[in-house]
Amino acid sequence: MPRRLQQRGAGAKGPPAPASRRSHPASAPRSPPASAAKPLLRWDEVPDDFVECFILSGYRRLPCTAQECLASVLKPTNETLNFWTHFIPLLLFLSKFCRLFFLGGSDVPFHHPWLLPLWCYASGVLLTFAMSCTAHVFSCLSLRLRAVFFYLDYASISYYGFGSTVAYYYYLLPSLSLLDARVMQPYVQQRLGWHVDCTRLIAAYRALVLPVAFVLAVACTVACCKSRTDWCSYPFALRTFVFVMPLSMACPIMLESWLFDLRGENPTLFVHFYRRYFWLVVAAFFNVSKIPERIQPGLFDIIGHSHQLFHIFTFLSIYDQVYYVEEGLRQFLQASPAAPTFSGTVGYMLLLVVCLGLVIRKFLNNSDFCSKKFAIADSVRVL
Repeated sequence: MPRRLQQRGAGAKGPPAPASRRSHPASAPRSPPASAAKPLLRWDEVPDDFVECFILSGYRRLPCTAQECLASVLKPTNETLNFWTHFIPLLLFLSKFCRLFFLGGSDVPFHHPWLLPLWCYASGVLLTFAMSCTAHVFSCLSLRLRAVFFYLDYASISYYGFGSTVAYYYYLLPSLSLLDARVMQPYVQQRLGWHVDCTRLIAAYRALVLPVAFVLAVACTVACCKSRTDWCSYPFALRTFVFVMPLSMACPIMLESWLFDLRGENPTLFVHFYRRYFWLVVAAFFNVSKIPERIQPGLFDIIGHSHQLFHIFTFLSIYDQVYYVEEGLRQFLQASPAAPTFSGTVGYMLLLVVCLGLVIRKFLNNSDFCSKKFAIADSVRVL
């Protein structure tokens, strides 16, 4: 997923800018004719906002046409594998969800209310990968469109996070002993000697799960959009931390494994849940550390840099998540539960889309932001 390419302030770790960089715009090389293939550029030939930490070459020119952007996915640039490491998973997940919805994989018709949470979750997974692919391909169309794609990418991740919570709420949480008052009341009394009315606590938790997840989704998008401003010295670390927050909605599953025998009662959920979080930890490590390009700048410009590894481990984490969400759906269907409501599933998702759209609009209409971006555009014309 695209991100701010150069850390700011004291935290900046990118290649040092040469003193003569763009100091004589008149002597800069002219852009090649539109009919000629545009050569790739080094880090000191593109605007600062485009510079990847420790990535020295492989940059596309700005602006590119849509056709040039599309053609670049078949050429060795520093964005090529960023695209393919999400486009291939997008196709795999699209095939997976088509099987679940339309080929009898869920044993109920695709329009059944029982599948509404799965529709919410699937839309989040597919939108996240599709938006990331779009951002990596078309981020060099223009400076303003680049910002638009960044913000849409952040919003799609928040949308996916909330869709995951909706699937958890209906398919996974009801089967947990932790959220069953008939189990927890005697458990608390036996282990702690407390006489607590677990019924009210569990009811309060169930009532707050989706509203809290909704607020987190909006707040995370706001924080990530703000991370693209000059006050943020460590945007990668901030975004990684911000998007860890919605994962807290899965805490009941973790607590279940500590307090009860989740491994024995639901081995599928236990194994894939913890393996998913292992992949997420590995992905966060690469996203923040900028390894391996930090160790050998320039060697991993095209293949093997940290953002590609981040994509791969993110895909593995979602693959495990899809596996145990599907298993949760099977158990949900066997219990013949009450059907989820439209307002409690799709209605929430539509409201979130509106709120995220307003957040993005607010940041794009910020006059300081826009003036800064178009000021950079003047330096691009000399390339």
